[in-house]
Amino acid sequence: MAAPKIAVVDYHKGNLLSVVRSLGDVGADARATDDPAEIRGADAVVVPGVGAFEDAMAYLNSSGEAEAILDAAGRGVPFLGICLGLHVLFERGEERSDGSAGDWVEGLGVLSGSVTRLKSGRLKVPHVGWNQLHLTPHGRECPLYEGVPEGANVYFTHSYALADDIDDEIVTTRSHYTRSFASGVWNGQVFGVQFHPEKSSAVGLAILRNFVMTIEQ
Repeated sequence: MAAPKIAVVDYHKGNLLSVVRSLGDVGADARATDDPAEIRGADAVVVPGVGAFEDAMAYLNSSGEAEAILDAAGRGVPFLGICLGLHVLFERGEERSDGSAGDWVEGLGVLSGSVTRLKSGRLKVPHVGWNQLHLTPHGRECPLYEGVPEGANVYFTHSYALADDIDDEIVTTRSHYTRSFASGVWNGQVFGVQFHPEKSSAVGLAILRNFVMTIEQ
């Protein structure tokens, strides 16, 4: 069986090679692309996490990538959003181009809800480093976490996270840093994670391998 072709969406905001390399390590034919036709024609789509919500949406919209992503998601193509790639799946985010919180920016709207800034205090923001995943009942049924133990450590780097207005029924994992936030979601063939599986050692590779397995089934 041929390796599944995964389009890693390039919105010109950072190095995507670690995501491409990690997907290759678990058996996928992954390629970074900014071509809407390639995104539409792929077996699966991954939007990685680099940059600010406002900048990402501006480029996705102007390049035609947003329309291609929505077309693919609408056809049930497996989709994985990583960090910022998770955020843009939702209806709106408050992260502006300079990293500050401001008026709402419209997201892709694949899922309902908002993305808001983590509030700094005793703990510093951004949240950078290893933290635990706490599986919800929905998460224990999610194919992405097959073989991943409760409390597994994964790598985070972010200042914004999903707000409390998202649907609890799609939340697969929760993590805690300045507040409790959904660090993973799953709805149909749409998966999203706040952490970086490509930077999360064996646990991250297991999650990516599980995502590739959803493509092959």
